[in-house]
Order: sequence, then C-alpha cells, then structure tokens
Amino acid sequence: MKKEDFKELSDKELLERLDAAEKEYVQEKIQHSISPLDNPAKITLDRRNIARLKTEIRARELKINK
Repeated sequence: MKKEDFKELSDKELLERLDAAEKEYVQEKIQHSISPLDNPAKITLDRRNIARLKTEIRARELKINK
C-alpha cells in the first residue's frame, strides 16, 4: 500500500492492519530462516509497510495533541 492509502483508513483499521502486518512479518522471518522464501524481497516490503503504518499512526497522534 502507498502512503495515500493509509490516510484514508480509520484509526482502528490502522491499528488492526499494523497488528496483522507485524504478525505476518514475524512468520515470514521465521519461515525464511527455516527454508528460503520464493520472494525474499517481500520481507523488506512488509517491513516498510509496517514503518508506513507506524508513521501514519504517530502523525495522527501528534495532530490530535496540537
């Protein structure tokens, strides 16, 4: 997903997606350590999506506090 896509989501949806993305990321890391994945670049993409989600959540927190 792109940054613009995250801005359209509600706070609850962002938190749910963050939780799901983190769980998926951990599972992929474990799976990759056992046997190589077909597309190891997906791990990097997942990590970046997690960062985008956290950035959007933090931006909204700062916007509320202003």
